[in-house]
Amino acid sequence: MKLIKSILLATGLLLAVNAYAAPVDVNKADAATIAANIKGVGMKKAEAIVAYRDQHGPFKSLQELTKVKGIGDKILEKNRESIVVAELIKASR
Repeated sequence: MKLIKSILLATGLLLAVNAYAAPVDVNKADAATIAANIKGVGMKKAEAIVAYRDQHGPFKSLQELTKVKGIGDKILEKNRESIVVAELIKASR
């Protein structure tokens, strides 16, 4: 019985940790990290985000992400708390 309780507790803790993921800085993250942490963004869209960043430089706002093909307002709204743009953090200090 103790073993079952321990397993359930460990599973619950792992799920709680996975439920809270740190925000992703789209100016620094690789495609795999973006795909794994932003809802509605698979590998293809994540690679498009990285390609856009490589071609145009760092994103200056969250809204600029909508210039990437396949990234629209719905994806931004679903993930507003999960996406960080490093330039915004520096500018607010």
